[in-house]
Amino acid sequence: MNTTDRLTAYLAAVLKPHVSANSWSQVSWTVLRVVAGLVMIHNGLDKLSNIESFAEAYVSVIGLPFPIFFSYCAASAELMGAPLLALGLLTRPAAAALLSTMLVAMYHHILVAGFSIPYLELSMLYAACFQLFLVYGGGQYSVDAVLANQLNTRVTAGVLNSITQKREQQVESLETSYQSSDSNKQGISATK
Repeated sequence: MNTTDRLTAYLAAVLKPHVSANSWSQVSWTVLRVVAGLVMIHNGLDKLSNIESFAEAYVSVIGLPFPIFFSYCAASAELMGAPLLALGLLTRPAAAALLSTMLVAMYHHILVAGFSIPYLELSMLYAACFQLFLVYGGGQYSVDAVLANQLNTRVTAGVLNSITQKREQQVESLETSYQSSDSNKQGISATK
């Protein structure tokens, strides 16, 4: 297997979602992915609408340096990760980015209000959803599943092609060996 085949196989493994045979389960998984992704977009838009205020009220409070920079990081993660999650494209990296923003939000809520469920509940629910997508991927009805299937087909074709080439080389080698041994036998017969 050459380097390109190895990279393709690795990418297929990263993109390949956990898929169950139950189609209702996969439909439910898709609905949750799309809803969680779409409703998360507004959080990124809210941050960008007044980035300085968000940086002061949230990022500075938890003690992170460069609050404006980290505010833009959070907004970018939400504005890029949420649509990717909704589509099921690069689901695991998108879910990782979104999960990290929710973990920071939970940390902020605990610092400000202690372990208060009303403050934590929304970010905890989002975090749980994103953690599931990080582990299981986008499901059967995702762009990742389509890409993983195409990549697996390409890797399989490459491996089969490689096996076929090796067998052809072996057959050619055996034929050459047989022909040389046959001509040696004929040469020995002619000298007798």
